[in-house]
Amino acid sequence: MVASRLLATAAFLEGRYVQAFPNFGLERRGAPVTAFARIDDSPIIDHSQIYKPDAVVVLETTLLDIVNVTEGLKDGGFIVINTDLPPEQLKLPEGFTIGAVNAGGIAAARGLGSRMSPIVNTAILGAFARATGYVSLESAVSAITKSVSVKPDKNIEACRQSYEEVRIIKPQ
Repeated sequence: MVASRLLATAAFLEGRYVQAFPNFGLERRGAPVTAFARIDDSPIIDHSQIYKPDAVVVLETTLLDIVNVTEGLKDGGFIVINTDLPPEQLKLPEGFTIGAVNAGGIAAARGLGSRMSPIVNTAILGAFARATGYVSLESAVSAITKSVSVKPDKNIEACRQSYEEVRIIKPQ
């Protein structure tokens, strides 16, 4: 949820229209949570869940085994994943741009969360910015500066490092 709000803030700072919202179903504690961000150059009137996303962000790789993260993803869409694996080793369908970054390791190295449970929101934002081009690194950093009050410098470092280190493969 924090990552989607930061993304929306970054896009807003670029003069775009945005929405960011979570979707809670009947999940039990610890179940996957879905959050959405809409970004457009025109006012947004649709307030429903997003069923055909342009991009998907996966903060926890174990979700790849239990959730079809590409369901509804538009052809040629983007998948940005927090993983220490190279994107070529991920078992994902072809036809998508895949960005892989060890956001957990980057966050943990900066004391963002713990080693066992790092907080990867700002790190994944940097990777998303580079992999998709939907927002600039400068806007991502500005969003963090405006929205993150705990360890802002460490969060900005994590964002910048992930931007530099994301490994991207594009569809053939």
